[in-house]
Amino acid sequence: MAEQPMLKFVSVDRDMPTKRDAGLRNQDFNEIYAEYASVKAQEQASRCSQCGVPYCQTHCPLHNNIPDWLRLTAEGRLEEAYNMSQATNTFPEICGRICPQDRLCEGNCVIEQSGHGTVTIGAIEKYITDTAWEKGWAKPLKPAVERVETVGIIGAGPGGLAAADRLRRAGVQVTIYDRYDRAGGLLTYGIPGFKLEKDIVLRRNDQLQAGGVEFVLNCTVGEDISFADLRAKHDAVVIATGVYKSRDLDAPGSAAAGVVRAIDYLTASNRVGFGDSVPAFDNGELNAANKRVVVIGGGDTAMDCVRSAIRQGAVSVKCLYRRDRANMPGSQREVQNAEEEGVVFEWLAAPNGFVGDPVTAVCVQKMRLGAPDATGRRSPEVIEGSDYDEPADLVIKALGFEPENLPKLWDVDGLDVTRWGTIKADFNTGKTALDGVFAVGDIVRGASLVVWAIKDGRDSADAVLNHLSQTRVMAAE
Repeated sequence: MAEQPMLKFVSVDRDMPTKRDAGLRNQDFNEIYAEYASVKAQEQASRCSQCGVPYCQTHCPLHNNIPDWLRLTAEGRLEEAYNMSQATNTFPEICGRICPQDRLCEGNCVIEQSGHGTVTIGAIEKYITDTAWEKGWAKPLKPAVERVETVGIIGAGPGGLAAADRLRRAGVQVTIYDRYDRAGGLLTYGIPGFKLEKDIVLRRNDQLQAGGVEFVLNCTVGEDISFADLRAKHDAVVIATGVYKSRDLDAPGSAAAGVVRAIDYLTASNRVGFGDSVPAFDNGELNAANKRVVVIGGGDTAMDCVRSAIRQGAVSVKCLYRRDRANMPGSQREVQNAEEEGVVFEWLAAPNGFVGDPVTAVCVQKMRLGAPDATGRRSPEVIEGSDYDEPADLVIKALGFEPENLPKLWDVDGLDVTRWGTIKADFNTGKTALDGVFAVGDIVRGASLVVWAIKDGRDSADAVLNHLSQTRVMAAE
C-alpha cells in the first residue's frame, strides 16, 4: 500500500520559511522571508489534515481550494497545484505574501485549533506561484474567441485588475484607466517592498498587457476624460477606484509641518524604490532618516509605515494605538515583525494634539478599555490626568481611508452613494443604479483587504459578462 501523503501534522512540525535576521532586513526593502525549497514545501503541505469541512477554505474570501492544492503540492504535482490555485485567485502569489493569513485561512486551520500549529498556507501558496513563473506555467491570456464588446475599468488596483483578467479571458476588449503612472494601485504605491517586491506586481501587469488589456495611465476621470464619455465609449464600465481620502485628526496642531498622511509617506517611499525623483523625500518632508517618528494607528497601513521608517534610518519609531494589542485590527504577525525590527508600540495611547510647527512632540492621552461598542469591540476611555508629550520630528497619520465624492468629482447624476460615501452597489454583482455601470472593491465596501477586492473584481466581471450577453440578446430581438 502506498504511503499516505497527507495528515503528517502528528509527526512533522510547523516550519515557516527562514526569516532574515532583523538587524539585516531592517537595512533594506527586500522581502523578509526566504523561499521554500521543493522538499520543504512538500513536507509542510503534507501536514494538511484534509478536513471534511475545510475551515481554511470557508474563511478565505475567495474560497480557494486550499486542501486540494496542498495535496497536489505534497504529491509533487506543482503545475496542477498552480492551475487549481489560479482558477479561484487571480493573484495567488500576491495573496500569499500580503494576506493576513493569521486572521483568515491559517487562523481557522483545524490542526491549529488542536494545538499542532497551522499549515503554512500562505508560504506554500507563494511557493507554488513563484515556481509557476519560473517554469513558464503562468502564460499570457489567450481568449478562445474575441468579442466585440468593450469594458472600461476605472482604477488599476487589485479589484480592477482582477476584473480585467476575468473579462479578457472571456474575450472582452478591456481598457483600464488609472490616475497614476504605473498600474497596481496600492499594490504598487501603498504596500512596501519588504512585504511585496514590486517586480511581482509589474509582471502581472505585463501579463495582462500581453494578453490584450489596454492601460491608459496618468488619466484622471473627471479631468482628462469625463465619466459620460467613458459610458458612451464602452458597453459597460467598472468603477474600481479604491478609497484614497485619508481620515484626519481634529486636534490642535494637526496641520503643522512634519505631520503627514500615511498615503503620501508610503507613496513617496515606494517611488524612491522605483528610482523616481521625489522632491518631498529629498528635502526630508517625507523621509524618516535621523528623525524621531511617531505613527498613529493600529491597522496594516500603520505597520507598513513603522517598518518603512525603520528602514529609512529613523532614530526611533513608536506606534500609538488607542486600544490594546488584542484589539488592534492589524495582523499580529506584522506587529511581531515590527517589534523584532525595533518598533516600540504604545498601547492604549491616543493623540490629543501636537506641539510646535514644525512638530516637536505629540500630546498623548492614556486610555483604558470600557464597555463594548456597537461592533462588539471595547470602547477606549480617557484616563484623566494621564497626558504626556511624546517627542517627535515626523508624525504619520495612519487612521484609515474614506471614499472621495465621486458623483461630484465626475459630475454624474444617478450614481447613488451610502451615508459613508461609498457607492451603492449589489454586494454580489457590483451592479449600481446606472445601467451598465458596476462598482467593486473598497469604493463599495470601504477600506478592506486586497483579497476582498480580488473577489469583488472577479464576481463583478461575471455580472458584466451576463449584462453584455443580455444586451446582445435584446439587440438581436
